[in-house]
Amino acid sequence: MLKRRDVADSHALFELLVDPAVFPYVRHKASSYDEFAFLTKQTIEAEERGELISRTIVDEWGEPIGTINLFDVANQSGFLGTWIGKPYFGKGYNQLAKDAFFDELFFQCEIQTVFMRIRKENIRSHKAAEKLPYTTLANELRPDIYQQINKQADVYDLFQIEKDQYHLHVMRKDLQHTQSFEVKEA
Repeated sequence: MLKRRDVADSHALFELLVDPAVFPYVRHKASSYDEFAFLTKQTIEAEERGELISRTIVDEWGEPIGTINLFDVANQSGFLGTWIGKPYFGKGYNQLAKDAFFDELFFQCEIQTVFMRIRKENIRSHKAAEKLPYTTLANELRPDIYQQINKQADVYDLFQIEKDQYHLHVMRKDLQHTQSFEVKEA
């Protein structure tokens, strides 16, 4: 589902990135393949320096379909940035990628809080965030960060995912799975 970023995936990812349904919502925009390959190299180097965490989202056949990133890593937190190519919208990849990424962030990388800055007009991303049972709208909970991301204009809503909330979600899911398995065996 996720793999480390690799420049070799740049061509497939760039073709998905430039779609008008995706491009406006991507943090690091590239207008050419060469620029995207360069940005990918920079991303890999930034991860080596501990500035971000970035993964390529792949489908069942290992084909790149998007990226998921934690940007601006500081004080055990960072901002989530995810994009998936249009042919893969609505097929469940977003949820699977987030689950895998959050498992890595919270249980291997010692991240405590993941923030999501979502444009108020981005209905698709709002709906995706609201589906996550461990996500909290944080406009009023974190007014300092909310004001920081809306310096120029009131453009973004702020969501947060705390490690504790995510961990509770994982434990509940595991418990439901165990109970479901026990019922089937009985």
